[in-house]
Amino acid sequence: MAVNLAPGAPGIPARWTSSAKSGVGTALSPACPIWFTISHGILNEIYYSRLDSACTRDLGLIVTGPDGYFSEEKRDAEHRIEPLEDGVPAYRLVNTAADGSYRIEKRVLTDPERPVLLQEIMFTSLKGAASDYRVYALLAPHLVNAGMGNTAWIDDHEGQPVLFASGRGVCLALASSRPWKACAAGYVGVSDGWQQLRQSGRLDPACRRAEDGNVALTGEIAFSAANPKMLLALGFGTTPQQAAETAFASLNQGFGPAAGSYVDKWRQWQAGLLPLDRHAVSALNPYRLSTAVLATHRSSTGAAVASLSIPWGFNKGDDDLGGYHLVWPRDLVETAGGFLAAGDPAEALRILGYLRSIQQPDGHWPQNAWLDGSVYWPGIQMDECAFPLLLADALRRAGHLPPAVLSSFMPMIERAAAYVVRNGPVTGEDRWEEDAGYSPFTLAVEIAALLGAADMFDAAGKTEPANYLRETADIWNDQIERWTYVAGTAACDEAGVEGYYVRIAPPDTAGAASPKDGFVPIKNRPPGDADRPAEAIVSPDALALVRFGLRAADDPRILDTVKVIDAQLRCELPQGPLWYRYNGDGYGEHADGAPFDGTGQGRPWPLLVGERAHYELAAGRRDSAARLLATFEGSAGPGGLLPEQVWDGPDMPERELRHGGPSGSAKPLVWAHSEHIKLLRSLRDGAVFDMPPQGVKRYIEGRTVSCLRAWRFSHMIRTVPAGKALRIELLARAVVHWSSDNWATVHDTETAANLFGIHLAELPVADAAPGNSIVFTFFWSDAGRWENADFSVGIGDTAQPLDHRSLK
Repeated sequence: MAVNLAPGAPGIPARWTSSAKSGVGTALSPACPIWFTISHGILNEIYYSRLDSACTRDLGLIVTGPDGYFSEEKRDAEHRIEPLEDGVPAYRLVNTAADGSYRIEKRVLTDPERPVLLQEIMFTSLKGAASDYRVYALLAPHLVNAGMGNTAWIDDHEGQPVLFASGRGVCLALASSRPWKACAAGYVGVSDGWQQLRQSGRLDPACRRAEDGNVALTGEIAFSAANPKMLLALGFGTTPQQAAETAFASLNQGFGPAAGSYVDKWRQWQAGLLPLDRHAVSALNPYRLSTAVLATHRSSTGAAVASLSIPWGFNKGDDDLGGYHLVWPRDLVETAGGFLAAGDPAEALRILGYLRSIQQPDGHWPQNAWLDGSVYWPGIQMDECAFPLLLADALRRAGHLPPAVLSSFMPMIERAAAYVVRNGPVTGEDRWEEDAGYSPFTLAVEIAALLGAADMFDAAGKTEPANYLRETADIWNDQIERWTYVAGTAACDEAGVEGYYVRIAPPDTAGAASPKDGFVPIKNRPPGDADRPAEAIVSPDALALVRFGLRAADDPRILDTVKVIDAQLRCELPQGPLWYRYNGDGYGEHADGAPFDGTGQGRPWPLLVGERAHYELAAGRRDSAARLLATFEGSAGPGGLLPEQVWDGPDMPERELRHGGPSGSAKPLVWAHSEHIKLLRSLRDGAVFDMPPQGVKRYIEGRTVSCLRAWRFSHMIRTVPAGKALRIELLARAVVHWSSDNWATVHDTETAANLFGIHLAELPVADAAPGNSIVFTFFWSDAGRWENADFSVGIGDTAQPLDHRSLK
């Protein structure tokens, strides 16, 4: 064995750590591209030099003492956390040993002048003398999203001992304001400092290096009665020398100047926001906490990740590279909406610019991506393809996209609108990233986005494509009930209602798309327990029809759906009512509290409380919305961060699960914090902040219905109501060869292309009587060939006009 090389390579398989964060932070300075997270009284993942690049697992302290005493602060202490001040994500931590032996106090932030994270630490003995104890820093490098393949070593920098690690082109250096005493590098689970101290009470000075594995670094902090306070600096760079130099530069400057600059920058940013402040029972300011969460999860490019956490991270290794520190376009637009609601349109505009930079050539956005736009998951979610149009229109309506700026975004808007009209309304995946089909939520976003895009085309002087977008929106809006509304089911009888909107109806290329006729595969369920009738699955997603202005809050179909949602999905918890995503959901812990591992049981989502509160406000029940705001905020964990899900089972202390408290899923969920900000703004304004006005005016007030039905290869309708024209929509130039009397009389209609690459032909069949059929085929003009297949659309009964206002 090589001299000074620790035994036990490569160490046990690497794992990440708890997703239950109690703090997240960053300096508002491009000179310090570091983002940090805290849970259990210690630092967890620290990200450098990009928001999607985790470089540590954790950094905490171990305390040893007489008679084999061994205590790890993250496991064996009670933790308290508070921000240094409202709206500033720098933290004061107090960790008190559960056995009353010691107290550790920390202040944590980053140095705005350089890529260094600082921890000011004070150790106080509560039993015996301070000299009875030794305190060690334990650091687990996971450089660039990987726990394996790292190298750790002990070396000097200008005569001072430093703990170093490197991997995948990134280096870190952990230095102390007073020289480290004993130090060691080792392999996790075999020869790391935790193992050495647990087994022998001391570090092995021979373990100076651990190469190419799951490694850890340990150093004894030189506390004494005369020096009970130390400053640790974790520096980053591309070389060990650079990382050490930055760390010592911050140590030489001291904690005070860095803290002063850090706090001042955050104060200045917060001072520019709208005053939506309110103080909760916890004495935290939830509004300033939410705004800080949004700002902490953004990069200077305009990107923002869904969460600086890895759900159930303690159960995940290097094969799950992404976690939630990826860009989801849906979450990103929701984040932009939070900035806009808080009064920071510049950040929302920066996000729109970033979205433009990662738009795919065909106009869609990836399911999720790394910050540089590299696709991670390849799914197609039509709401994510439409949401950026809503953001652009919201900025335009608020006066932040004047004509010159709008013009610069029109290529992006044209490509996005083209993608939506060419590929909608069916989505490849719903907003929960699971099922294909007709989703009320996705339909609402698509239709509202087309109406918003139409207004932007009008503003750009392009009236013909604007008219086509509105016509398409009208066609889809007319059919929402046919696609997603059911009546006469067992759930109707149980809830005493006539009907309700389903969570999603399966796609049907033949055009039936009846939710009563199909099955929905429920993801994350055990084999053999996946397919359920579409009519049996409900979701709060249907409330999007109100949120995006397509249906009135007191539409009887909405009211009945709310009754079914509450009967099947409402969960009473200590903080108030919460809701599940849908019945049968499998994304969450198992019944025994074991972490989600591909299967599980879905838990309530605080985000859905915010969405329900917005519905209540739309319905004119402000007091109900305000009560739900309290429930929303009451779902936060220590430090005030909102989780993705909360635990609805009995207390399980051994799994750190508390009834009504955060589950092991992502925390914080930036989308939830954005929803919280929007709810505060909506309550202040007395109206739903982000409800697009176009649908309200067109469908609820104007009662607009379509005189058309559209047939396309991806959506081959079987019938068209009597009195409506039939529009054929193709992706190539053609002649439509058709007949309304079984080929006794033949007509040829040439298609005409529009701006979106769709070739249209309208067949004048509005006068055709019910019971007749329109048969047609195509001659493909460019290819010079016939389709060699006939298609048929029946003439149905006259459509009854839908009233999307209150039907009382």
